[in-house]
Amino acid sequence: MTRTGMPAKQGLYDPMFEHDACGIGFIANLKAKATHDMVKNGLKILCQLEHRGGQGSDPETGDGAGILTQIPHAFFKKACKELNIQLPAPGKYGVGMLFLPMEESLRNEYEAKLAAIIEAEGQKLLGWRTVPVDATKIGKTAAASQPFIRQVFIGASAHVADQMAFERKLYVIRKQMEHAAGADFYAASMSSRTIVYKGLLTPGQVDAFYLDLQDNSYTSTFSVVHSRFSTNTFPTWERAHPNRYLIHNGEINTLQGNVNWMRAREKMFESKLFGADLQKVVPVIDMQGSDSAILDNCVEFFSLAGRSLPHVAMMMIPEPWDQDEQIDANKKAFYEYHSCLMEPWDGPTAISFTDGRQIGAILDRNGLRPARYYVTTDDTIIFSSEVGVLEVPEEKIVQKGRLSPGRMLLVDLEEGRIVSDEEIKQKIASEQPYREWVKNNLHALEQLPQAGAAEELDGKALLARQKAFGYTQEELDKVLVPMVAEQKDPIGSMGVDTPLAVLSDRPQLLYNYFKQSFAQVTN
Repeated sequence: MTRTGMPAKQGLYDPMFEHDACGIGFIANLKAKATHDMVKNGLKILCQLEHRGGQGSDPETGDGAGILTQIPHAFFKKACKELNIQLPAPGKYGVGMLFLPMEESLRNEYEAKLAAIIEAEGQKLLGWRTVPVDATKIGKTAAASQPFIRQVFIGASAHVADQMAFERKLYVIRKQMEHAAGADFYAASMSSRTIVYKGLLTPGQVDAFYLDLQDNSYTSTFSVVHSRFSTNTFPTWERAHPNRYLIHNGEINTLQGNVNWMRAREKMFESKLFGADLQKVVPVIDMQGSDSAILDNCVEFFSLAGRSLPHVAMMMIPEPWDQDEQIDANKKAFYEYHSCLMEPWDGPTAISFTDGRQIGAILDRNGLRPARYYVTTDDTIIFSSEVGVLEVPEEKIVQKGRLSPGRMLLVDLEEGRIVSDEEIKQKIASEQPYREWVKNNLHALEQLPQAGAAEELDGKALLARQKAFGYTQEELDKVLVPMVAEQKDPIGSMGVDTPLAVLSDRPQLLYNYFKQSFAQVTN
């Protein structure tokens, strides 16, 4: 058992199969007006989603709950003044929300290691702050695996070009620390824009445990909240949401293939923005995380590598495009091009994402998770996995909506407006000549040179080839005949009782050693 309370890989248990299904929501002011009420209302939404979360035998320990907000500069300026930490202007410093070991000597070792990495990357360590918490408000199970929670303040070097470049540098610092320290170090967030407060909590315990959230000077333009139900998995402090960029309700059923492809592509990664730092951040995926955390790892990396968040969402969770005759030509070219770079992260999924400048949400192409939103007269948008999370008088509601399969909702906090699915996708699909790239570089099977005349086989020659390639009489009658005669794939039983090739003492064909994973979700 690790410090987090989660067992190591053993027997039939493998952490890579961790999934969760949860309650999600956010509230934001379209005019970028930061208030403490925005934080309180976010926590109120979270408490309304309590039934979406999970609890085990200890009713005071939740499967996980948390909140993501903007960096509350006024609050931190006041808190750091008491610690003699001088904070620069907003955007010129980052805050790391760290889960560290309770053992003081190991904690000191990790803090010294992180300080060395910060200095090596040319940034400035401004100071440390122990996050005030009330451990009497949480359950026994949560307390048994509770980390020591510290905040590190990192100042931006004068040589950093802009805030996005600083975000990349914070990412490089964090990834190096993760690789060096292992499972006993976890950064819930490390950013100059956003911060995450989360843990093995019930929704009602979040602000009771984290005293910072009760302070009236803690203000934000938005709050993103999540109540976790860990389905068939082990809940931990680290696996609570929000993740660093997104919250997720659903499951990624194609996870194993997605992870394998990401690992394979890492060998070919190139990035002008990361430059020589690129090798410091691979592997991109932290396999200690759930399917949601792994998805977040990739969204974070692709976003910092230069793509906008909506672009990343379109690339990873595409709408159904290949058989849609009415889809816009530019969008179809975008999806066709990116299908060569990234396979869909598929499954029943509702995701909300933010980088502190934009907040968005996207639904999987089958629409198997609910997602609804209200817009009010005071320029507030309320989004959640269900209606009724906040009481809003009917006369204050100017728009009601729900996400449709494959559609996206985007709130641009810098422009102060909601951007429609059609507008954002058209903009992204028109940024590059995707149709031209596909036409010039994608080769279809029909374009390949025609093969020579097939060799006529019959009798003993045909039988010898069939035996050599492992054909059986059943395959001839039940599989090949329907394919040739009726031009359709045969329908067979889901159960396969064929012995495993690896256990056979007879020669086997290469493809007999591989099986297709089948994912089934009951809703």
